[in-house]
Amino acid sequence: MTEAPRSQFLSLHVLETLVAVLPVRDENGSPKSLVYGGVERHMISSQSRRRAERVHARDRANAGVGALAGRSTGLRTREWALITAKSLEDDHGWDREEAVATARAVIEAVGLKFGDLGKKTVANLTKVLLFAPADTGTRIAAHVHEHAEELRAWRDEYLRAQEENGKKKAAGRKGARKADQAPEPEEADGAAKADLPPLAKQHRDAVLFAIAPRDAIDIALYGRFLAEIADSPNVDGAVQSGHAFTVHEAEQVDDFYAAADDAKLHRKRNALDFLDSADDAGAGMTGYQSLISGTFYRHAVLDRAQLHTNLRATGMTEEEATETAVAAEQEFVNAFVEAFPEAKKNSTASTGSLPALVLAFEGARPYNYAAAFQLPVDENPVGPGSEGRAGAGGEGPAGPAAVRRLLRHHAFVGARRPDLTAARVLTYDPQIDAVLKELAAAGETDVTAVTLIEELTP
Repeated sequence: MTEAPRSQFLSLHVLETLVAVLPVRDENGSPKSLVYGGVERHMISSQSRRRAERVHARDRANAGVGALAGRSTGLRTREWALITAKSLEDDHGWDREEAVATARAVIEAVGLKFGDLGKKTVANLTKVLLFAPADTGTRIAAHVHEHAEELRAWRDEYLRAQEENGKKKAAGRKGARKADQAPEPEEADGAAKADLPPLAKQHRDAVLFAIAPRDAIDIALYGRFLAEIADSPNVDGAVQSGHAFTVHEAEQVDDFYAAADDAKLHRKRNALDFLDSADDAGAGMTGYQSLISGTFYRHAVLDRAQLHTNLRATGMTEEEATETAVAAEQEFVNAFVEAFPEAKKNSTASTGSLPALVLAFEGARPYNYAAAFQLPVDENPVGPGSEGRAGAGGEGPAGPAAVRRLLRHHAFVGARRPDLTAARVLTYDPQIDAVLKELAAAGETDVTAVTLIEELTP
């Protein structure tokens, strides 16, 4: 029997209930929020979710666990010069200072900008995060060491020219201050670059190959954009992610905390007189932290065609790309369900949360069901003809209410969109399991209940 062809898009939807957590914060340290349906909702940004999922899949692959066990993954960092220098030092016996200077010069010469040489904290960090295969540093180091004599001579000339240009620019700024007319930054940068000796094509190509996406599976999934180097390929991601938001109106709690000073309390317990005890009264530190609770809806979609295209672009054969795409999909679904942002994980145990419901289905296009929650869930006791209408009572607890809404919404859309297929649901909540059985018995939903993450996709 021939297996039915799979649709291009895999849509994933999750409802999860979180209590007293703070998985992501804004620039002021407060929970993120958005206004939707006329009320404020808590929000967990897609960026934080995507990173949690990417790192979860990478760590499993590196540990030899899961569908991508042992496969190449990426690393997003500004520290490629330091990583390369570490490999030169540890694997090839270079002096640390020389290794750092050489690695920085070689990587900078292909087009990546670095921090100010006068500032030690950023001097050897690229100005942008570079998402590249994890073995990029060792590959660059191996090439540098293999051509050490030639590259050392080039490096010395490059650093001399760079130092001279720095002196010229400083003198130019001093002269401009005297004339009360600053030079155009573009002109100054252009003059400096013109004097720098170029990196030979052989070496430039080796560095570009090292930082190219190659066969890093998470780059094929999540994509990357590198504007600094025109001839280094960018990758359109195969994963689309939406911001998670509460299905009901947000309520924030400012939790007051008092941190005890162990030494002070020890003295207090062992005080010999009243004055000693009084001197040691009070907490060591106090403050507030914002915490959020609620049932969140979040959504992501995998474009299988884009994933296959990205894998083929790495040089894989059709058969290899097909096999790898299936493994990548399995691991992406696992990460979507299992991964969680790690902010405040120790003080809130947030990473132990499990979804109330996961809905997965295929289609000819992505499907986002955020509209099911434009009207916020009313958690007041259930009344006749509920669904949140004024004067009709509430819908009860947000978790079960949101599950009913989501699955009814899916059934309604599915009756009008024949491309929707292979709908599956997974729950870790016995209350939600009862709701699923209730809806199935009433003929309100037509989805297949599964018990394992691996069963969410065909």
